[in-house]
Amino acid sequence: MIGILSDSHDNLTRVREAVRLFNDAGCSLVIHAGDFVAPFTVDELRNLRAPVKAVFGNCDGERVGLAKAFEGLGELREAPLKFSHAGLRFLVCHLDAPVNRHLASKAYDVVVFGHTHLPLAERRDGGLLVNPGEAGGWLRGKSTIALLDPAALAAEIITL
Repeated sequence: MIGILSDSHDNLTRVREAVRLFNDAGCSLVIHAGDFVAPFTVDELRNLRAPVKAVFGNCDGERVGLAKAFEGLGELREAPLKFSHAGLRFLVCHLDAPVNRHLASKAYDVVVFGHTHLPLAERRDGGLLVNPGEAGGWLRGKSTIALLDPAALAAEIITL
């Protein structure tokens, strides 16, 4: 399993719940699609039993502090982040504008994005498009994350 979250916006209670759920699911990787906001949010991810791959979001203004907090945790960079894991090709970005184009290119099996705060897990163009929604829950009043099963190329949206 692969855990996916985005738009945590400093809601430490929800980040802790996500970490617990990802650990319980035995995730081999966790993806964060941006908008941690403050470095102390990244500190909560140190309790994960899996590495983290992440991108900065538009609300991640303290990039130097976030990068420092991320040291030894995994990989944090400007979007897009491209990598392979569990036999799948991933592209992770924060903004939603290019996602359909990236998936249609057939260069990626899974495209992950955030920003909209709207959860989505949909097969499209032979791949999987995933927005875990907002882990923070501040904007829409509902905190969500996603669990991706690489063998089935399917993701489930989970309400925290």
